[in-house]
Amino acid sequence: MVKINKLLLGTTSLLSLSLLAACGNGDEESSSEESSDTLSVWMMGDGNETVQPIFDAYTEETGIEVDLQSIPWSAAHDRLLTAVASGEGPDVVQMGSTYMAEFTDAGALLDISDYIESSDALSPENFFEGNVATTMFDDNYYGVPWYTETRALYYRTDLLEEVGYPEGPSNWEELYDAAVKLSERGDNMYGFDINLKEQTFGPMFAKQNGSEIINEAGEPVLNEPEFVEAIEYLHSFVEAGATTNQDLGIELSQSFGGEGIVPMFISGPWSISMIEDQTTDIEGKWDIRTLPEGPVSNVSNTGGANLAVWSSSDHPDEAMDLIEHMVSVDSLMTYYDTTSSLPALVEAWEEEPFQDEKIAVFGEQLENSEHMPLIEGWDRMSQAYLSSFEQIMVGGADIQETLDNLNEEVKTIIE
Repeated sequence: MVKINKLLLGTTSLLSLSLLAACGNGDEESSSEESSDTLSVWMMGDGNETVQPIFDAYTEETGIEVDLQSIPWSAAHDRLLTAVASGEGPDVVQMGSTYMAEFTDAGALLDISDYIESSDALSPENFFEGNVATTMFDDNYYGVPWYTETRALYYRTDLLEEVGYPEGPSNWEELYDAAVKLSERGDNMYGFDINLKEQTFGPMFAKQNGSEIINEAGEPVLNEPEFVEAIEYLHSFVEAGATTNQDLGIELSQSFGGEGIVPMFISGPWSISMIEDQTTDIEGKWDIRTLPEGPVSNVSNTGGANLAVWSSSDHPDEAMDLIEHMVSVDSLMTYYDTTSSLPALVEAWEEEPFQDEKIAVFGEQLENSEHMPLIEGWDRMSQAYLSSFEQIMVGGADIQETLDNLNEEVKTIIE
């Protein structure tokens, strides 16, 4: 899962870094003809072991060594900013999809459109559309989709059957009805988890209600009726006692397992292994389905990571060759085996692991998933949203007034 550092570069400093990056790339054209026996690669995460087998195979095939550095997600944003300022970055870098706009604007990532257009393996048609969209800016490509994730609905089949929804709720009305009925089982029992710390949760429901987040004119619309109605819908679960607006402080094994204190929640594919590892008493009593249909759609959020070439790399040809290797079916299956991360390459979904019914749900949901706004100020904007959402869900603040204030704050962030 992509974890996002909440620091964001201010407009003035971003412009300064853009200039620094530009100054550091003056000899790119002449140096790109040089070959290399070693490529430097920055990967985000907690260890090299998840990707080392991919690079070992590449070295065996090409003779080119890979100098791999793993950077924790908590430190990734600062490390990237430092690289922009110094002009010294890796050849290949893993970029969280929400980082793309900021670092493309800063001049940190190489325009790889020519490579994309000349390579059948890297054709955008090979990847999920929602992931491709996170690599494009001003009709140019600055990355290749690598792994993807989206959200679906986890539910306890045994408990949902008791309230009339054995296959889980299929729309907003059924979701609310099931959650309320489940909450009536007794004290401290709920029906549906509303994640107060997930920055895409409310906006995702707003999209299902036909709302934009940022309109075509580049203006936030977080206080328009479609967005407001979605937040009102989520708040109705609090009013009915069908969700908790406090941290329960318990593990998934206690909330989803056992009695099923919270029998429905929305999450990505990583929760499959968590449930299997942490619960021993609900085997065969839970399932996953695509998100319930809202008034307009059941669109989910697309996240994940891309692979990009640092703009000051002296070896862009070799870097792109390595990226092509990393997004091959064999490499993506290796990465799935070590991380459970889902491939953004559509062809890889024909492989055996993705025929599993639970995993296949995420493939189906990816066909109707969209990314959040690709703007420099997304991190700050999302933090402002989370603060406002908490005021509403926990503090009982007036929804329209709070979203009016939020919309004004976001205007200043993205101007």
